Amino acid sequence: MDCSRLRTLVHRYCAGEENWVDSRTIYVGHREPPPGAEAYIPQRYPDNRIVSSKYTFWNFIPKNLFEQFRRIANFYFLIIFLVQLIIDTPTSPVTSGLPLFFVITVTAIKQGYEDWLRHKADNAMNQCPVHFIQHSKLVRKQSRKLRVGDIVMVKEDETFPCDLIFLSSNRADGTCHVTTASLDGESSHKTHYAVQDTKGFRTEEEIGGLQATIECEQPQPDLYKFVGRINIYSDLSDPVVRPLGSENLLLRGATLKNTERVFGVAIYTGMETKMALNYQSKSQKRSAVEKSMNVFLIVYLCILVSKALVNTVLKYVWQSEPFRDEPWYNQKTQSERQRNLFLRAFTDFLAFMVLFNYIIPVSMYVTVEMQKFLGSYFITWDEDMFDEETGEGPLVNTSDLNEELGQVEYVFTDKTGTLTENNMEFKECCIEGHVYVPHVICNGQVLPDSSGIDMIDSSPSVSGREREELFFRALCLCHTVQVKDDDDVDGPRKSPDSGKSCVYISSSPDEVALVEGVQRLGFTFLRLKDNYMELLNRESDVERFELLEILSFDSVRRRMSVIVKSATGDIYLFCKGADSSIFPRVVEGKVEQIRARVERNAVEGLRTLCVAYKKLNPEEYEGVGKLLQAAKVALQDREKKLAEAYEQIERDLILLGATAVEDRLQEKAADTIEALQKAGIKVWVLTGDKMETAAATCYACKLFRRSTQLLELTTKKLEEQSLHDVLFELSKTVLRHSGSLTRDHFSGLSTDGQDYGLIIDGAALSLVLKPREEGSSGNYRELFLEICRNCSAVLCCRMAPLQKAQIVKLIKFSKEHPITLAIGDGANDVSMILEAHVGIGVIGKEGRQAARNSDYAIPKFKHLKKMLLVHGHFYYIRIAELVQYFFYKNVCFIFPQFLYQFFCGFSQQTLYDTAYLTLYNITFTSLPILLYSLMEQHVSADALKRDPVLYRDIAKNALLRWRVFIYWTFLGVFDALVFFFGAYFMFENTTVTSNGQIFGNWTFGTLVFTVMVFTVTLKLALDTHYWTWVNHFVIWGSLLFYVVFSLLWGGIIWPFLSYQRMYYVFLHMLCSGPAWLAVVLLVTVGLLPDVLKKVLCRQLWPTATERIQKSAAHKAPVSAAPSDRPLLKDLLPRPRRR
Repeated sequence: MDCSRLRTLVHRYCAGEENWVDSRTIYVGHREPPPGAEAYIPQRYPDNRIVSSKYTFWNFIPKNLFEQFRRIANFYFLIIFLVQLIIDTPTSPVTSGLPLFFVITVTAIKQGYEDWLRHKADNAMNQCPVHFIQHSKLVRKQSRKLRVGDIVMVKEDETFPCDLIFLSSNRADGTCHVTTASLDGESSHKTHYAVQDTKGFRTEEEIGGLQATIECEQPQPDLYKFVGRINIYSDLSDPVVRPLGSENLLLRGATLKNTERVFGVAIYTGMETKMALNYQSKSQKRSAVEKSMNVFLIVYLCILVSKALVNTVLKYVWQSEPFRDEPWYNQKTQSERQRNLFLRAFTDFLAFMVLFNYIIPVSMYVTVEMQKFLGSYFITWDEDMFDEETGEGPLVNTSDLNEELGQVEYVFTDKTGTLTENNMEFKECCIEGHVYVPHVICNGQVLPDSSGIDMIDSSPSVSGREREELFFRALCLCHTVQVKDDDDVDGPRKSPDSGKSCVYISSSPDEVALVEGVQRLGFTFLRLKDNYMELLNRESDVERFELLEILSFDSVRRRMSVIVKSATGDIYLFCKGADSSIFPRVVEGKVEQIRARVERNAVEGLRTLCVAYKKLNPEEYEGVGKLLQAAKVALQDREKKLAEAYEQIERDLILLGATAVEDRLQEKAADTIEALQKAGIKVWVLTGDKMETAAATCYACKLFRRSTQLLELTTKKLEEQSLHDVLFELSKTVLRHSGSLTRDHFSGLSTDGQDYGLIIDGAALSLVLKPREEGSSGNYRELFLEICRNCSAVLCCRMAPLQKAQIVKLIKFSKEHPITLAIGDGANDVSMILEAHVGIGVIGKEGRQAARNSDYAIPKFKHLKKMLLVHGHFYYIRIAELVQYFFYKNVCFIFPQFLYQFFCGFSQQTLYDTAYLTLYNITFTSLPILLYSLMEQHVSADALKRDPVLYRDIAKNALLRWRVFIYWTFLGVFDALVFFFGAYFMFENTTVTSNGQIFGNWTFGTLVFTVMVFTVTLKLALDTHYWTWVNHFVIWGSLLFYVVFSLLWGGIIWPFLSYQRMYYVFLHMLCSGPAWLAVVLLVTVGLLPDVLKKVLCRQLWPTATERIQKSAAHKAPVSAAPSDRPLLKDLLPRPRRR
């Protein structure tokens, strides 16, 4: 049960509706039904307020704190802070409290600001003025005051304030046009129909006098589904019952177009509207880097506990010798002597935990959040990813997955609208073996010299001529296309021929292409008015057909039908759909000739549809009408009953012909797929199209090459052999030479040139995913996955939306746990976009539903290349360095503190001053790594695009593997040993000042701290390849700030800040020659191993990236900065790249 449903249940229970059912009754205009009709039961529904905000003024602090302390690191530091407050610890509570307060405050401010913007948007929406009918008069009130049952009037270009049942409009045919761009992004006009018995109501008085009740389903989020019925009471004893469907429902957020005004009754308001129910947040996705961070955090937590445990044990071992527990200068009180030993040991253990807790970098989380948030702007600012044609740029819906773009191993892509343009062009039609090819027609624009019709094969006979005209009429009538006039939508045409200049609008580009194509072949669809469809035939005569029924298209049936009545009284059923859904229902027609042509067109990559018809006599139509009416008025299982009715009606058809429409390949789609494969990414195409069409597209976009051996796992193959035999045969084929072939681990390409491509259809996939009943034999999934792993590319055709998600899930949870990316442009791709680790929506012609539900959105498929190979690469290397560097510098910071305990009798004495403990991660070392993680480019963006192979260097979380993590940790331990023992041996028994004074413990600690700050900062400088003045300012500025702060804290610059413990300590250290020597020498020794390791690895085992860096260093300086410019791109000078 989802959250929205639970919320509805709770609301209803609180409202006292204990006998809650799956439907609701609404009294139109709050008017009671006539006496004796039915009992009037007033019901309570929520008002029309929309609440998208997360917090209120009163619950912000407790709710936000609760959410933040659910994070392990924040909760851990809170516990440490409380321990410091409760027991006597060696460090001040400020040292833990201040960094924690900083992190909590920054996060709270960010989340509070975002929620304030949501409150502001909610208020603007809830206070919009709305017109509604009250006592047969038009009244204005705020949107939030609307109630279920109110009759609302909406004017042209206004947005519907809630979900309404459409009662009437100013148009005579009772229709209206709406756009749903804010709901699903589709900008095309959709036609909605008023209730048949109320569409004639024009005035407020007529509407106000309406006496009716509406029974409908409870609120649910599906935008395209609605089931209900309206009971209209008049003078007659029995009410008139009419079915209500999605065509009668006007959704909140949609906009009224080309219609002066409409009346509707509110059925869902506020948070129960379909738009609000779609607000629910997507499941939280976590990147591989974040998972690695949490694992490393647990490791460091174990190290922390071990350190505290070792020190506690050694403390009591050391104190077991006489006089060490109570030296003469520190005698214990009587109460301390009588204290329980285990309690004392536990207190000491907690004290050591507090002393070493800085090994856990709490500020890392806030730095990572800032890096992700600020870094995401580089995608939106990238001019190369802006599409001039559509005026669209890339969108970032979540910044939590930036680095995951650099770890993708599988790309699952839709075909139509993603690889192709979804810009349909009518190519030909085949009628009983005769092929008709009009000149190029595309989206209403006829190219020059496009008159005439090319006739292929022989001319049709007289009976064939009738079938030909019937075919053209079917294409003119069997669709949901609307006509948009330039002058007046409802006005009369000046001449019958003027229909040829009409603009056709539809939610499906295929239908527009077909209507435009048949227009060039002599038949023009004019308009639908008063339930009559008008078309212009070749003789320029207007033919009128009464539209009796529409059997709507759905993705399961893959066909649609209309029932029309001609002027002569003949009743026809015209049906068009996919060949797989039409051929089994055909009893007559030249099936073999048309099937051959369909298959030929499919191989060429064309989208094909078949057209059939049958004639109905009045008795048959009467039976059909009753069957449909019974299914339409059903409140329970309406869809199932309609599907059964359609199945009975759409049978015994006569095949007329087929159409072919071309969907051109997107610009640079082939180059993008080729680059992704070179980068080691496997590309799978998941589509609902037929196999031949999809395979042709795969060849065109270079997913399949001419040398690729295609393997089929399709329904046709399974008719010949069992699934078990087919799978084992395929497995034997791809694994035959597994011992001798050297197959690329990432892309699946074999080095001997023999590549395999797998084609699977939806029906075969269902069998593969279906668990076998043998029990011990397991299932076929692993065998199927093994075949897929050894194929360079996979094509999945005839896929339902849910099957697309199942494929992604299957790969996502396979034993390698690869990082998956799904990209698509339509509502049918949303399920796989949500399922994949990274979801990318293409802002295309099928609406923005995919873009709205995705993590990122791009205008064209070609932009995926730069998003992964450049942005993903940069994001990953930046954040990987950030994470490793944070752990490294904290090891450098706290390990000397651990070593110091061996020289102070495990007394929990701190090595560093409180100010240094507090500010080390907040100020002294924070900005350089933040700037590095935002601006670093280890190679240029052009090099990354030019050499996709570089993507493999960072594959499989390469920079955060255990080997790399252990190297960074041991480097931190080595540096800590150098800092501590270097300073210790250099000044052991040595007079260091001219007056004979020697260093005290605070001077010693300050020296270690100074060497450490300089070493970790210079280590980052050595790792930086992309230098700008910003990097220089931050790195050298951080070191200068440390020096100035130390002088300030010691009372030298600001005397009244003189701090007794650190008074003149820093200056005394600087007055010593050996101290200067120690700083220079120890910093050099600390950096030396890392420098040597880099030099040796680059010379002996260079990666592809290091080879590119080396070649770039020998070339002339780059004349212009890379296209992926840093944050202050207009202010930066030309960078120097090492």
